[in-house]
Amino acid sequence: MFQSKVERPHVMMSNHERLIYMANQIARNFQALGHNHAVEATADHIASFWDPRMKEQIFAHVGRGDPGLTPAAEAAICVLRDQGCPPPQTRATEFNAVDEAGHADAG
Repeated sequence: MFQSKVERPHVMMSNHERLIYMANQIARNFQALGHNHAVEATADHIASFWDPRMKEQIFAHVGRGDPGLTPAAEAAICVLRDQGCPPPQTRATEFNAVDEAGHADAG
């Protein structure tokens, strides 16, 4: 069975292919939450941790209708592009206010 470079992370990938791979991995990680929550959590994660240039590139990818994204990853990119950042979906993206303590992994 043939696998594209996007499905084989050990093969040299272009920046475009790497973004697709990463978006799919994030969505796959959240898939156990159910499709709708996985979409929101993936959008939240990308909004919180991806550089604006990375987001612009993946938005352009979806806008061209290029293949490669899983349904959850593609839906997450569309949510983020069309509706903006969803509220925090996981504790990983719930950040403390400047004077607040207690949410960090470190204690």
